Amino acid sequence: MHSHWSNSSLLQSRSSTTEGQQRKTMGRYAIPVKGLFVLFCLWAVAVEAEYLKYKDPKQPLGARIRDLMKRMSLEEKIGQMTQIERKVATADVMKQYFIGSVLSGGGSVPAPKASAEDWINMVNELQKGALSTRLGIPMIYGIDAVHGHNNVYNATIFPHNIGLGVTRDPNLLKRIGAATALEVRATGIQYAFSPCIAVCRDPRWGRCYESYSEDHKIVRAMTDIIPGLQGDLPANSRKGVPFVAGKSKVAACAKHFVGDGGTVNGIDENNTVINSNGLFGIHMPAYYDSIIKGVSTVMVSYSSWNGKKMHANRDLVTGFLKDKLKFRGFVISDWQGIDRITSPPHANYTYSVQAGVSAGIDMIMVPENYTEFIDTLTQLVKDNIIPISRIDDAVKRTLRVKFIMGLFENPLADLSYVNQLGCQEHRELAREAVRKSLVLLKNGKSTSQPLLPLPKKAPKILVAGTHADNLGYQCGGWTIEWQGVAGNDLTVGTTILSAIKNTVDPATQVVYEQNPDSNFVKSNEFSYAIVIVGEVPYAEMFGDSTNLTITEPGPSTINNVCGAVKCVVVVVSGRPVVLEPYVEKIDALMAAWFPGTEGQGVADALFGDYGFSGKLARTWFKSVDQLPMNVGDRHYDPLFPFGFGLTTQPVKRN
Repeated sequence: MHSHWSNSSLLQSRSSTTEGQQRKTMGRYAIPVKGLFVLFCLWAVAVEAEYLKYKDPKQPLGARIRDLMKRMSLEEKIGQMTQIERKVATADVMKQYFIGSVLSGGGSVPAPKASAEDWINMVNELQKGALSTRLGIPMIYGIDAVHGHNNVYNATIFPHNIGLGVTRDPNLLKRIGAATALEVRATGIQYAFSPCIAVCRDPRWGRCYESYSEDHKIVRAMTDIIPGLQGDLPANSRKGVPFVAGKSKVAACAKHFVGDGGTVNGIDENNTVINSNGLFGIHMPAYYDSIIKGVSTVMVSYSSWNGKKMHANRDLVTGFLKDKLKFRGFVISDWQGIDRITSPPHANYTYSVQAGVSAGIDMIMVPENYTEFIDTLTQLVKDNIIPISRIDDAVKRTLRVKFIMGLFENPLADLSYVNQLGCQEHRELAREAVRKSLVLLKNGKSTSQPLLPLPKKAPKILVAGTHADNLGYQCGGWTIEWQGVAGNDLTVGTTILSAIKNTVDPATQVVYEQNPDSNFVKSNEFSYAIVIVGEVPYAEMFGDSTNLTITEPGPSTINNVCGAVKCVVVVVSGRPVVLEPYVEKIDALMAAWFPGTEGQGVADALFGDYGFSGKLARTWFKSVDQLPMNVGDRHYDPLFPFGFGLTTQPVKRN
């Protein structure tokens, strides 16, 4: 750990003692010894400026990795396997423990409403700590950019995956990936924990909106977001080798390996009970595609397969993912994922570290108590319980990703992408994604009298419902905060109410009443009403639900309004919800999912500037008693089947 200068001064003091002794004994050797000392000093300087193969971008990747690995101590290797939360990270911590990676958990930001510059300054400060170590290995900073750069104020928030699956449009996904990469890079971050390629088989799961579809074929097609995030693979790429095309792209992460969407009753982090054919036929295929498309990292699932925790499943993580599928990037744990190998979590941490690392996890999202992790793993290696070959595999993979993405050449972020954050072009793309993700479920009490598209020129219209003027509700979970935020002060965007006002004729009076009673509706002579209701935001286990109902007072708003005037109901939710009791009463019905910041996309379709084209990528159940129920099941009796969606034509206006 001594710097070159302390070594030199040490050598000088040692040399002077030796020199003095030599003079006393044999004076005639005084000059040659002095000469030797000068040579020795020159040699020390030469060693210091020695050519470091790993720092030379012209060297082949393998040679750089080998050169760096042979220089690394155990302490430096274990540092590379450690990912810590920004709250506990400082430049000194990075330097002292050789930390390889930092992350922001949901809602973990440098300051409320932090600017792109604030983010860059924080990331660079930590990076400088990493670069000041003996070998100067850059750290990689990761964040959950799961529907746009969703932790960051003013970022473009795209629809959640459940809406994007409806589009069945891989090219759209690729463009969203590219836009997200630019916004993530705008804040100096190089790694996105995205995409979630779960195949959600039960909408009671609180993460179902993070899944593109119940059908693995749609999920597979949507993995085109990966070349969007990372860049297109060069033509001659070897299968399984990660790829990131430079400074405008980020490392992506396919998650959560494997079977997270298949747990019993949709309980988050629970047990997926399914035979091998089911696991490999439904939940695994999107991983093949992700690896073929060069995904850099894979995150392991909290869930179990037939009672065995995925974080401890060596057969699947090492045997299948690494050995069979030839995945060459790194495998990362989920947040405290190894702690949860035991029940209760952290009950036997030494066992957890041993089981997780032995299973093949390369980087551990610790994320806070990093000294405990480092000390535990170090001891396990020293006691020969975990072989050094396993550590070397982990470090090699992490370094491979860092070298491939050019992190050694460009470790520090600059301001060149700052103007990409929330830019107009990305907001237009999100608006397009919203339009294409809407599903029209009913249009008119009879097909001969459709209600949509709505006329823009109407004397007076009513907009009602909890979700009409609430940007936070519209964005859902994983937005600014982990669980999402209510209200309109969270970030920059357009609520559906604002979008309606922007779209109708200037002479049309728009009356907004969140929860009107039926007398109010009857006495006001509205031309029609738009009711916008749904679920409030949630993430992970907090979204697990056994009843899947629209949040109160949504149902009473539907009853009061739709009983008294022609109405279209817009459902803002992370999954199908109970609708059967209201469908008769409603004139037109559409699913908007969690559309994100660009509510204008909803108005685009409502008023016929664009047609409805979306088709359900999930089955819409009649009652929760039917669950789980997926397309192809024997007792398939849905309210709206998989693939259903009415279409409309855009209105030609002069």
